[in-house]
Amino acid sequence: MPPTTRWLVYLLRCRDGSLYTGITNDLPRRLKAHMAGKASRYTRSRLPVRVVYSELQPTKSRALKREAAIKKLRRDQKDLLVVPRRADGGRAGRGSRPAVAIPRGKCR
Repeated sequence: MPPTTRWLVYLLRCRDGSLYTGITNDLPRRLKAHMAGKASRYTRSRLPVRVVYSELQPTKSRALKREAAIKKLRRDQKDLLVVPRRADGGRAGRGSRPAVAIPRGKCR
């Protein structure tokens, strides 16, 4: 599949349980590069990794701003992003309201 003009912000869960945040316009290609140890020095020593969260952004600029906003979140706030959702939109196993508001900044 060719890269699109839409950008993704993504979170990877590493082997040690840490989270890595990045952006791409071709997630399958970027994940393959991570798994080959060629995308990031951070993930290279923490393989394997898996995608646990992604969100579309309309431009690279917005993706970079959202990535920066996510990187500023505390770990517990990042964990709320990756909690699975039920079909009705609620969070699985945690009730319907998040314990911490997740700031989206001005990058909407």
